[in-house]
Amino acid sequence: MNALSLSQLNRLVSEVVKENFPETYWLIAETSDVRVNHSNGHCYLEFIEKNESTGAVIAKARGYMWNNIFRMIKPYFEETTKQSFTSGLKILVRASIDFHELYGYGLTVYDIDPTYTLGDLQRKRQEIINRLEEEGILTMNKELVFPSIPQRIAIISSPTAAGYEDFSEHLNNNKYGFVFYPKLFPALMQGEQTESSVIKALDKIYQHQEAFDAVAIIRGGGATSDLSSFDSYLLAANCAQFPLPIITGIGHERDDTVLDIVAYHRAKTPTAVADFLIEKTEETYNELMDLEDSIISGTTQILNQANQNLQNLSMRIPNAALSLLEKQSAGLELYKVRLQHAVKNRLNEAESQLKEKEAFIKLSSPEYILNKGYSITLKNGKAVKNATDLKRGDRISTKLSIGEIQSVVE
Repeated sequence: MNALSLSQLNRLVSEVVKENFPETYWLIAETSDVRVNHSNGHCYLEFIEKNESTGAVIAKARGYMWNNIFRMIKPYFEETTKQSFTSGLKILVRASIDFHELYGYGLTVYDIDPTYTLGDLQRKRQEIINRLEEEGILTMNKELVFPSIPQRIAIISSPTAAGYEDFSEHLNNNKYGFVFYPKLFPALMQGEQTESSVIKALDKIYQHQEAFDAVAIIRGGGATSDLSSFDSYLLAANCAQFPLPIITGIGHERDDTVLDIVAYHRAKTPTAVADFLIEKTEETYNELMDLEDSIISGTTQILNQANQNLQNLSMRIPNAALSLLEKQSAGLELYKVRLQHAVKNRLNEAESQLKEKEAFIKLSSPEYILNKGYSITLKNGKAVKNATDLKRGDRISTKLSIGEIQSVVE
């Protein structure tokens, strides 16, 4: 029996592969486990294919991009797609099929078509936008009412980012002297953990949302190829539904990310975010100044009119007062005459009544009765009206018109 060693068998397989697959082939696959050996510059990765319905991996192959190829492909790819060459990308590559005695089956990459990846990224991006729109949350953040004086700003950024420093410097040293109160919530702004890091920062802000007027997501200074993290459905959905207005300034001028699309306002750079906040505050300041001018002008006009009215009244008051005094004087004179007449009538009536009472009193007086021939019998100074009131021995006096008689009852 003729037995082969493993290396002999693998060598035979390698020769068969070279003989039957001598050319390079364009193939579509997804990148996975992308690694760069920084000592030699080679890139090692896996190519995979997934079931579109289930997402399960149905094919896999090792891939290699040698240093001389990789240092040309990578910058070209990233400049065209504005994405980092990393895992999870759908790519179209030209590769040769190799079978190494030690490493087995693999694909050596010679070229890459970034336009395919760009198209796939755009498709995925549009799918995210469509999904957000179907769920009714695409424009939710844009529909919020932006505060008139946005002073309390929650900032999501890397604390060491140059863009954050530029933003802070520009905001705090504005030419108007407006005061702002920024609060940093640190987050990773590039790399695979960007999505989860920014969402975590949003969650922290949400717990204290009443303490802030708006949120600024600032990147700045990073590579444009790292923007894929901001084309995330989860990040976009969180921002779209956030209860505070979100302003983005992630340092790129040409293309909007999905995050930019759902945010209340998209600024090109971190300093442009600061300008937006300053301009909003300036608008309110100008409105207040216009209102102040309007109030001063209106008040001055009212005071001038009131002063004119007072001057007019001051000219009319003497004549009106004189006329009123004349009317009052005439009225008083008439009232005087009427009062004198009423007093005279009242005095005459009182005099007549007094005369009548005087006559009655005279007719009723004891002197008048005595003068008529009558007498009054008194006992102990009191008039005797009934003879039975007297008894023998009582001393009585009889008062006449002239004189008085003393008697004793027998």
